[in-house]
Amino acid sequence: MTDEPTTSGARTTAPTAAPRYPRPTVSLGEADWVWRELSVEALRPDGKPETVRLAVIAGLTRATGARYGDLLRVRVEDLRLPAPGPRTGEGSVVVRHGKHRTPREHRLPPEVVMVLRHWMTVREELAAELEGSVPRALLLTVHHTHDNGVTVSSGLPITRQGLVLSWRRFVHRTNARYGGLRPPLPTRFEQVRRAWTEAGVHDPGRDVVPSETA
Repeated sequence: MTDEPTTSGARTTAPTAAPRYPRPTVSLGEADWVWRELSVEALRPDGKPETVRLAVIAGLTRATGARYGDLLRVRVEDLRLPAPGPRTGEGSVVVRHGKHRTPREHRLPPEVVMVLRHWMTVREELAAELEGSVPRALLLTVHHTHDNGVTVSSGLPITRQGLVLSWRRFVHRTNARYGGLRPPLPTRFEQVRRAWTEAGVHDPGRDVVPSETA
C-alpha cells in the first residue's frame, strides 16, 4: 500500500490489488455437473481414454478430496474394488495426502467403482505395447508424446503437467460446446475440487498404518 501526495498536500492511499489466490470455487452444483458429465461420457461405448481418465480423476477427487499430487501417487494396489456382480458395490482407495504423504483409506461409492473398473480395462490396453512390466501408477498417459525429439509411448505414468493440460482440453471443449447455455468452467481443476471439499462431500477416510500400505 503506497501513500501519494496530492496537490493540496494531503496524502491518499493507493488501492491494493485484490489477491489472485485462492480463486473462487465453482458452485457445488457445477462441480457435480462436471462429475456427471465425465462419468456418463466415460462409460459410453465410444468414450475416449482421456475422458475415462478424467472421470477417474474427478471421481477420486470427489470421493477423497485428493489433489493432483496425491492422485499421482495412487497405485493400482491401493484400490480395493468389489467383485463384479449384478449390482456394483462400494470400494476403497488408499491416498497419500500432502507433502508428508499421510496415508488414508477412503470409501469409494459405486458410481466411482464403475468408472474405475472401466479405466482398468482401458489402462491395460494402453500399456499393452510397453516392454517389461506394466507401471504400478494408476494414472497413465493416453497419447504418444514427444520429449526432446524422442517419441514416448502411451501407457506410462502421467505427470502433473499432463493432468493440467488434459483438464484444460476438456474445459475448452466443454465451454465451446455449451456456449451461453452454462457458466464457463474454470481452467484450474482446483476450483472444482475445493467446491467438493468445502461442502464436505468427500469421505474423510481413516488413518492407515505403514504396514497396511507396504
